[in-house]
Amino acid sequence: MSIWWSLHLRREAASVPLARRLLLGTMETAGVDPDVSYDLSVALSEACANAVEHGGDAARGASSEAYRVTAYLDGEKCRIEVTDSGPGISGSAPVRPARTDAEHGRGLCLIQELADHVHIGDKPGRGGTVVSFDKILKWREDAPLMAV
Repeated sequence: MSIWWSLHLRREAASVPLARRLLLGTMETAGVDPDVSYDLSVALSEACANAVEHGGDAARGASSEAYRVTAYLDGEKCRIEVTDSGPGISGSAPVRPARTDAEHGRGLCLIQELADHVHIGDKPGRGGTVVSFDKILKWREDAPLMAV
């Protein structure tokens, strides 16, 4: 069984819990193990928060630009992509662990810790960043949509 959805969200803080709740609801309905669902929902929240904070085109001063979240549950894997229209990430310093008492800069590290595979790069064409991550799924015993 495959499930996918895509959201086009405004770069506003209120969009982050919306995306998280949709992911959690989808995974609960499909029968994904709650621990895996939680890990992916935290990683999604971090990626969305980065898109909200850093994903706009500062040169145009657009504070209401949108970003896109796409989730694929396909067989034994879930892949999530968050794409924004910001300045991109190339030329940025590599992702390194942030200090544990830091208030900012821990999101990408958290995503890397919670997911099985992570790719962070520039969006081809018009600029922006794509954060893509996936995780192997575990299923509840009573999972209605478990992959066979």
